[in-house]
Amino acid sequence: APLALKDQFVVDVGDRVFFSFDRFDVEQDQKKVLDVQAAWLKKYSSVTVTIEGHADERGTREYNLALGERRANSAKNYLVSLGIAANRIRTVSYGEERPVATASTPEAWAKNRRAVTVVINY
Repeated sequence: APLALKDQFVVDVGDRVFFSFDRFDVEQDQKKVLDVQAAWLKKYSSVTVTIEGHADERGTREYNLALGERRANSAKNYLVSLGIAANRIRTVSYGEERPVATASTPEAWAKNRRAVTVVINY
């Protein structure tokens, strides 16, 4: 069976961009992922997404929630700059609360500093 749009997005497009420590600007190499996301969102114009902002465990809970919010908004603003309607994109921050990697290592922290685009409605 063909993959649901939601899963197709993760597999074929790529659902996440990563950030440098304590930064929320989308770096050049990560823009490529968002470029592909934007092209896909133009193709499936009824789809809405939520961008989840995440941080690694360093820093206070409040600081990381704010950083996650800035990361999600950076990804959103970049997609909007490529012509995706802002009302199709919600943002939410989970700060450090939902790590994908639980070790306290530079590699794990790098995986956790991310913004994840999740397909909601299609």
